[in-house]
Amino acid sequence: MHNALDLRDLLNDEVVQRQQSGYQVDDALAADIRAALSGDRPEADLAELYDRLDQTSLRPGWDFEEPTELADILAAAPGAPGAAIVPDGAELEDRIHAAWLGRCAGCNLGKPVEGHGWTRASLRDYLALTDSYPLADYVPVLDPMPEGYTLHPSWPDATRGNITAMARDDDLDYTVLGLRLLERKGAGYTSGDVADLWLTSMPFGMVYTAERVSYRNLVGGLDPPATARFRNPYREWIGAQIRADIFGYVSPGDAQRAARLAYADAAVSHTGNGIYGEMWAAALIAAAFTSSDAREALEQALLVVPARSRLAASLRAVLDEHAAGRSWEQAMEAMDLRLPGYSWVHTINNAEVVSAALLWGDGDFSRTIGLAVESSLDTDCDGATAGSVFGALHGTKAIPGSWTDPLRDTLHSAVFGFDGVTISELASRTAALATADAS
Repeated sequence: MHNALDLRDLLNDEVVQRQQSGYQVDDALAADIRAALSGDRPEADLAELYDRLDQTSLRPGWDFEEPTELADILAAAPGAPGAAIVPDGAELEDRIHAAWLGRCAGCNLGKPVEGHGWTRASLRDYLALTDSYPLADYVPVLDPMPEGYTLHPSWPDATRGNITAMARDDDLDYTVLGLRLLERKGAGYTSGDVADLWLTSMPFGMVYTAERVSYRNLVGGLDPPATARFRNPYREWIGAQIRADIFGYVSPGDAQRAARLAYADAAVSHTGNGIYGEMWAAALIAAAFTSSDAREALEQALLVVPARSRLAASLRAVLDEHAAGRSWEQAMEAMDLRLPGYSWVHTINNAEVVSAALLWGDGDFSRTIGLAVESSLDTDCDGATAGSVFGALHGTKAIPGSWTDPLRDTLHSAVFGFDGVTISELASRTAALATADAS
């Protein structure tokens, strides 16, 4: 499923993407696509159907406004305030270090239960069997595993008692890659610079969904932003959102700057809400450095998202549910009703999960990343982003050593030249960029 090189998978997923984005897929076209996918049609026929999908238009009465060009996005968003007074010196370095550590710990927590049919109910039941619900430590392994439960293949490196470093994961690969990008090209980097770095520093087999489609398009001769748009049904999934953190790290207190930096990266592989997700996550982390609590940071980050987008509507809904005193479980149930049929790796529902984890986590690191993972959507991505924001907001003293000690200050990465790098070195290099950009 979701094979970037299989036009049948892409066509099937494009139908869903179009429908969720408000486009009219009429009965005749839908019937032709179903017939093609149920038979052994040549690729030329599938390509013709894809072209017909590309020509569909928004249905009358569609309530959302979701531009893709930067100028249009900025015009449609309320606009976050400019730079605030940020922590300096040792405190800023500590917060950046904490953001890296929080990202690593949250990612590692979610890795064993990513995908493989996990739901909130099945994860809760599994954790109850191990006396680990709610999560307050890394996921344990039962031997033998009970019937019906399957851990992600990464579990030997990412479960309780087996962790000796931050296991290789694309969530951290992209943070590392973003650091390399900014060190080489600075804040004026372009989407073309991102594309070049992917081709020289990231193996094709280590990128997924929208990124893999875009990588394929790059190899096929397309340039950004066409790489994001050509036969890419995953262009609003979570892939861009997980690449955001570094742009927030180097823009402490300036959510608007972080969002602008994130745009050029997102546009390589995403459109619409996929782009907003990266801009929002970068702004959220930037705002965390100067906010008094998670709610304030979330409210600041919402200001970079087009006000009439689906993402903005969902993020406002989470804030409203928390303010109304509803439980985290009720918020998750409301999300399910609000977004039926959305992939477990879509931008919008996972942004809701991160928001809810930060709000109901209420300043407790274990609870925050635990809720992000217990949501059972994109568990490693959500744990990573929630942990990253928490670290930027609270600093290293708020992250228990039980989460960071097993990492042994080491990160494994598929990015060329970075495997085995220390987390503290990454944090130090990031702080140097943040300080230079602020001066």
